[in-house]
Amino acid sequence: MAKFEYVLAKTMDDAVRLLNEPDIRSIPLAGGTDVYVALRVNPVWFDRLVDIRRIPELNEISIEGDQFKLGAAVTFSHAIKNPILQRVAPFLVEACKTIGGPAVRNCGTFGGNVSNAAACADSLPSLVCLEAVAHLRSTKGERQLKVEDLVTGPHQTQIEPGELLTHFTFKVPPENARSCFIKIGRRKAQSISRLSIAVIGTVDAAGMVDYIRVCPGAAVATPVRFPKVEGVLLGKKPDKEAITAAADQLVADMIESTGRRWSTEYKEITLKAIAERSLTKIFLEDGYHVN
Repeated sequence: MAKFEYVLAKTMDDAVRLLNEPDIRSIPLAGGTDVYVALRVNPVWFDRLVDIRRIPELNEISIEGDQFKLGAAVTFSHAIKNPILQRVAPFLVEACKTIGGPAVRNCGTFGGNVSNAAACADSLPSLVCLEAVAHLRSTKGERQLKVEDLVTGPHQTQIEPGELLTHFTFKVPPENARSCFIKIGRRKAQSISRLSIAVIGTVDAAGMVDYIRVCPGAAVATPVRFPKVEGVLLGKKPDKEAITAAADQLVADMIESTGRRWSTEYKEITLKAIAERSLTKIFLEDGYHVN
Protein backbone atom coordinates (compact mmCIF):
# COMPACT_ATOMS: atom_id res chain seq x y z
CA MET A 1 0.00 0.00 0.00
CA ALA A 2 1.29 3.47 -0.90
CA LYS A 3 2.58 5.67 1.91
CA PHE A 4 1.11 9.03 2.84
CA GLU A 5 1.05 11.34 5.83
CA TYR A 6 -1.77 11.73 8.33
CA VAL A 7 -2.43 14.77 10.53
CA LEU A 8 -5.28 15.64 12.89
CA ALA A 9 -6.80 19.13 12.61
CA LYS A 10 -8.34 20.46 15.82
CA THR A 11 -9.91 23.69 14.50
CA MET A 12 -11.26 24.94 11.19
CA ASP A 13 -8.40 27.42 10.87
CA ASP A 14 -5.99 24.58 11.48
CA ALA A 15 -7.67 22.43 8.82
CA VAL A 16 -7.63 25.21 6.20
CA ARG A 17 -3.98 25.95 6.93
CA LEU A 18 -2.99 22.29 6.59
CA LEU A 19 -4.99 21.84 3.40
CA ASN A 20 -3.20 24.78 1.83
CA GLU A 21 0.42 24.15 2.79
CA PRO A 22 2.50 24.53 -0.39
CA ASP A 23 4.00 21.53 -2.19
CA ILE A 24 1.86 19.06 -0.23
CA ARG A 25 -1.22 17.53 -1.83
CA SER A 26 -3.63 17.39 1.10
CA ILE A 27 -7.24 16.25 1.21
CA PRO A 28 -9.71 16.25 4.13
CA LEU A 29 -10.62 13.01 5.86
CA ALA A 30 -13.83 12.55 7.84
CA GLY A 31 -15.31 9.05 7.66
CA GLY A 32 -12.96 7.70 5.03
CA THR A 33 -15.53 5.31 3.58
CA ASP A 34 -14.88 6.56 0.02
CA VAL A 35 -11.16 7.32 0.33
CA TYR A 36 -10.15 3.92 1.64
CA VAL A 37 -12.12 2.09 -1.04
CA ALA A 38 -10.63 4.27 -3.79
CA LEU A 39 -7.10 3.61 -2.50
CA ARG A 40 -7.48 -0.04 -3.42
CA VAL A 41 -8.02 0.66 -7.11
CA ASN A 42 -6.57 4.11 -7.86
CA PRO A 43 -3.06 5.56 -7.72
CA VAL A 44 -2.64 7.74 -4.62
CA TRP A 45 -3.69 11.27 -5.55
CA PHE A 46 -2.61 12.94 -2.29
CA ASP A 47 0.42 13.24 -0.02
CA ARG A 48 -1.46 13.81 3.23
CA LEU A 49 -4.81 13.17 4.87
CA VAL A 50 -6.08 15.98 7.10
CA ASP A 51 -8.46 14.47 9.64
CA ILE A 52 -11.31 16.94 10.31
CA ARG A 53 -13.77 14.75 12.16
CA ARG A 54 -12.98 16.12 15.64
CA ILE A 55 -13.60 19.77 14.75
CA PRO A 56 -16.69 20.66 16.84
CA GLU A 57 -18.31 23.04 14.34
CA LEU A 58 -18.29 20.40 11.61
CA ASN A 59 -20.34 18.04 13.77
CA GLU A 60 -23.18 20.40 14.65
CA ILE A 61 -26.86 20.08 13.82
CA SER A 62 -28.83 23.19 14.68
CA ILE A 63 -31.75 25.36 13.71
CA GLU A 64 -32.00 29.14 13.99
CA GLY A 65 -35.16 30.85 12.86
CA ASP A 66 -36.08 29.29 9.51
CA GLN A 67 -32.52 28.16 8.73
CA PHE A 68 -31.30 24.64 9.37
CA LYS A 69 -27.57 23.95 9.69
CA LEU A 70 -25.97 20.56 9.09
CA GLY A 71 -22.24 20.09 9.71
CA ALA A 72 -20.23 18.44 6.95
CA ALA A 73 -18.73 15.89 9.38
CA VAL A 74 -22.12 14.79 10.75
CA THR A 75 -22.38 11.04 10.28
CA PHE A 76 -25.44 9.31 8.92
CA SER A 77 -25.97 7.50 12.23
CA HIS A 78 -25.91 10.85 14.06
CA ALA A 79 -28.45 12.26 11.60
CA ILE A 80 -30.77 9.27 11.94
CA LYS A 81 -30.93 9.74 15.71
CA ASN A 82 -31.33 13.53 15.65
CA PRO A 83 -34.90 14.60 16.63
CA ILE A 84 -34.62 18.01 14.95
CA LEU A 85 -33.70 16.49 11.59
CA GLN A 86 -36.38 13.82 12.01
CA ARG A 87 -38.97 16.58 12.34
CA VAL A 88 -37.67 19.00 9.71
CA ALA A 89 -36.56 16.64 6.93
CA PRO A 90 -37.71 13.06 7.56
CA PHE A 91 -36.99 12.03 3.95
CA LEU A 92 -33.32 12.95 4.46
CA VAL A 93 -33.30 10.73 7.54
CA GLU A 94 -34.88 7.92 5.52
CA ALA A 95 -32.17 8.32 2.89
CA CYS A 96 -29.50 8.03 5.60
CA LYS A 97 -31.01 4.74 6.77
CA THR A 98 -30.44 3.19 3.33
CA ILE A 99 -26.71 3.99 3.19
CA GLY A 100 -24.49 0.93 3.62
CA GLY A 101 -24.58 -0.99 6.89
CA PRO A 102 -24.12 0.19 10.49
CA ALA A 103 -20.34 0.47 10.15
CA VAL A 104 -20.61 2.69 7.07
CA ARG A 105 -23.35 4.83 8.63
CA ASN A 106 -21.28 5.27 11.79
CA CYS A 107 -18.34 6.64 9.76
CA GLY A 108 -19.81 8.10 6.57
CA THR A 109 -20.58 11.83 6.53
CA PHE A 110 -22.71 14.24 4.55
CA GLY A 111 -19.67 16.20 3.46
CA GLY A 112 -17.98 13.08 2.17
CA ASN A 113 -21.10 11.85 0.39
CA VAL A 114 -21.55 15.16 -1.41
CA SER A 115 -17.83 15.70 -2.12
CA ASN A 116 -17.47 12.22 -3.59
CA ALA A 117 -20.47 13.05 -5.79
CA ALA A 118 -21.29 9.54 -6.90
CA ALA A 119 -24.35 9.44 -9.14
CA CYS A 120 -25.90 7.01 -6.66
CA ALA A 121 -25.15 9.11 -3.54
CA ASP A 122 -28.21 8.66 -1.34
CA SER A 123 -28.13 12.00 0.50
CA LEU A 124 -28.02 14.12 -2.64
CA PRO A 125 -31.65 13.89 -3.90
CA SER A 126 -33.09 15.03 -0.55
CA LEU A 127 -30.49 17.81 -0.17
CA VAL A 128 -31.33 19.06 -3.66
CA CYS A 129 -35.07 18.99 -2.87
CA LEU A 130 -34.32 21.08 0.21
CA GLU A 131 -32.36 23.51 -1.97
CA ALA A 132 -29.45 22.99 0.43
CA VAL A 133 -26.51 25.35 0.19
CA ALA A 134 -22.94 24.10 0.67
CA HIS A 135 -20.60 26.39 2.60
CA LEU A 136 -16.93 26.29 1.62
CA ARG A 137 -13.90 27.81 3.28
CA SER A 138 -10.33 28.39 2.10
CA THR A 139 -7.46 30.84 2.50
CA LYS A 140 -9.30 33.05 0.00
CA GLY A 141 -12.32 33.31 2.30
CA GLU A 142 -15.75 31.72 2.26
CA ARG A 143 -18.22 31.02 -0.52
CA GLN A 144 -21.57 29.32 -0.94
CA LEU A 145 -23.00 27.14 -3.68
CA LYS A 146 -26.28 25.29 -3.97
CA VAL A 147 -25.64 21.55 -3.76
CA GLU A 148 -27.39 21.23 -7.11
CA ASP A 149 -24.73 23.53 -8.65
CA LEU A 150 -21.82 22.17 -6.61
CA VAL A 151 -22.02 18.73 -8.24
CA THR A 152 -21.09 19.02 -11.91
CA GLY A 153 -20.90 15.36 -12.87
CA PRO A 154 -20.26 11.85 -11.51
CA HIS A 155 -17.41 12.28 -8.99
CA GLN A 156 -16.99 15.89 -10.10
CA THR A 157 -17.66 19.05 -8.05
CA GLN A 158 -16.75 22.71 -7.95
CA ILE A 159 -14.79 22.22 -4.71
CA GLU A 160 -11.32 23.67 -5.34
CA PRO A 161 -8.03 22.21 -4.07
CA GLY A 162 -7.43 23.42 -0.52
CA GLU A 163 -11.09 24.23 0.01
CA LEU A 164 -12.96 22.79 2.99
CA LEU A 165 -16.67 21.96 2.88
CA THR A 166 -17.79 23.05 6.35
CA HIS A 167 -21.58 22.73 6.48
CA PHE A 168 -24.90 22.85 4.67
CA THR A 169 -27.85 25.15 5.27
CA PHE A 170 -31.40 25.05 4.00
CA LYS A 171 -34.66 26.79 4.73
CA VAL A 172 -36.95 24.76 6.96
CA PRO A 173 -39.79 23.34 4.81
CA PRO A 174 -43.40 24.34 5.52
CA GLU A 175 -44.85 22.75 8.65
CA ASN A 176 -47.44 20.77 6.71
CA ALA A 177 -44.87 19.42 4.22
CA ARG A 178 -44.85 15.70 3.62
CA SER A 179 -41.84 13.97 2.10
CA CYS A 180 -40.68 10.60 0.85
CA PHE A 181 -37.44 8.91 -0.21
CA ILE A 182 -37.44 5.65 -2.15
CA LYS A 183 -34.36 3.69 -3.19
CA ILE A 184 -34.14 0.80 -5.63
CA GLY A 185 -31.15 -1.52 -5.31
CA ARG A 186 -30.20 -5.05 -6.25
CA ARG A 187 -30.94 -6.21 -2.71
CA LYS A 188 -32.51 -4.85 0.48
CA ALA A 189 -29.36 -4.50 2.60
CA GLN A 190 -26.11 -2.58 1.90
CA SER A 191 -27.06 -1.91 -1.69
CA ILE A 192 -25.89 0.80 -4.07
CA SER A 193 -28.77 2.74 -5.60
CA ARG A 194 -29.74 1.81 -9.11
CA LEU A 195 -32.40 4.50 -8.90
CA SER A 196 -33.84 6.64 -6.13
CA ILE A 197 -36.19 9.56 -5.73
CA ALA A 198 -36.84 12.26 -3.15
CA VAL A 199 -40.05 14.29 -3.12
CA ILE A 200 -41.50 16.87 -0.77
CA GLY A 201 -44.73 18.82 -1.12
CA THR A 202 -47.74 20.52 0.44
CA VAL A 203 -51.30 21.33 -0.51
CA ASP A 204 -53.23 24.49 0.35
CA ALA A 205 -56.62 24.78 2.05
CA ALA A 206 -58.36 24.10 -1.26
CA GLY A 207 -56.40 20.88 -1.76
CA MET A 208 -54.17 22.28 -4.50
CA VAL A 209 -50.43 21.60 -4.59
CA ASP A 210 -48.69 24.81 -3.57
CA TYR A 211 -45.19 23.48 -2.87
CA ILE A 212 -43.45 20.61 -4.65
CA ARG A 213 -39.84 19.48 -5.13
CA VAL A 214 -38.83 16.38 -7.08
CA CYS A 215 -35.29 15.03 -7.48
CA PRO A 216 -34.38 11.53 -8.71
CA GLY A 217 -31.04 9.93 -7.97
CA ALA A 218 -28.86 7.97 -10.42
CA ALA A 219 -31.29 8.81 -13.23
CA VAL A 220 -29.28 11.58 -14.91
CA ALA A 221 -25.66 12.74 -14.70
CA THR A 222 -26.17 15.03 -11.70
CA PRO A 223 -28.87 15.32 -9.02
CA VAL A 224 -31.21 18.09 -10.16
CA ARG A 225 -34.81 19.10 -9.70
CA PHE A 226 -37.20 18.71 -12.64
CA PRO A 227 -39.22 21.95 -13.05
CA LYS A 228 -41.49 20.52 -15.76
CA VAL A 229 -42.49 17.66 -13.48
CA GLU A 230 -43.16 20.02 -10.60
CA GLY A 231 -45.14 22.24 -12.98
CA VAL A 232 -47.47 19.37 -13.84
CA LEU A 233 -48.59 19.26 -10.21
CA LEU A 234 -48.24 22.85 -9.01
CA GLY A 235 -51.63 24.50 -8.61
CA LYS A 236 -53.45 21.22 -9.33
CA LYS A 237 -55.27 18.67 -7.24
CA PRO A 238 -52.84 15.77 -6.78
CA ASP A 239 -55.18 13.03 -7.90
CA LYS A 240 -54.09 9.78 -9.56
CA GLU A 241 -54.28 11.26 -13.05
CA ALA A 242 -52.07 14.24 -12.13
CA ILE A 243 -49.56 11.97 -10.41
CA THR A 244 -49.39 9.68 -13.43
CA ALA A 245 -48.87 12.69 -15.70
CA ALA A 246 -46.05 13.93 -13.47
CA ALA A 247 -44.38 10.50 -13.50
CA ASP A 248 -44.64 10.34 -17.30
CA GLN A 249 -43.10 13.81 -17.54
CA LEU A 250 -40.21 12.73 -15.32
CA VAL A 251 -39.44 9.76 -17.55
CA ALA A 252 -39.61 11.95 -20.65
CA ASP A 253 -37.26 14.51 -19.09
CA MET A 254 -34.81 11.79 -18.07
CA ILE A 255 -34.66 10.42 -21.61
CA GLU A 256 -34.28 13.94 -23.01
CA SER A 257 -31.31 14.46 -20.68
CA THR A 258 -29.53 11.13 -21.16
CA GLY A 259 -30.74 9.89 -24.52
CA ARG A 260 -31.65 6.25 -24.98
CA ARG A 261 -29.01 3.94 -23.54
CA TRP A 262 -28.78 0.25 -22.66
CA SER A 263 -30.25 0.96 -19.21
CA THR A 264 -33.11 3.19 -20.39
CA GLU A 265 -35.67 0.42 -20.80
CA TYR A 266 -35.23 -0.55 -17.16
CA LYS A 267 -35.03 3.02 -15.88
CA GLU A 268 -38.14 4.35 -17.61
CA ILE A 269 -40.30 1.62 -16.09
CA THR A 270 -38.73 1.77 -12.64
CA LEU A 271 -38.49 5.55 -12.41
CA LYS A 272 -42.14 5.94 -13.33
CA ALA A 273 -43.11 3.38 -10.67
CA ILE A 274 -41.16 5.01 -7.83
CA ALA A 275 -42.29 8.49 -8.88
CA GLU A 276 -45.93 7.42 -8.73
CA ARG A 277 -45.34 5.58 -5.45
CA SER A 278 -43.61 8.51 -3.75
CA LEU A 279 -46.09 11.15 -4.93
CA THR A 280 -49.01 8.94 -3.96
CA LYS A 281 -47.50 8.46 -0.51
CA ILE A 282 -47.13 12.17 0.26
CA PHE A 283 -50.39 13.36 -1.30
CA LEU A 284 -52.89 10.50 -1.11
CA GLU A 285 -51.91 8.40 1.92
CA ASP A 286 -52.20 9.05 5.65
CA GLY A 287 -52.91 12.76 5.60
CA TYR A 288 -53.72 14.51 2.35
CA HIS A 289 -56.75 13.18 0.55
CA VAL A 290 -58.19 14.43 -2.72
CA ASN A 291 -61.96 14.25 -3.03
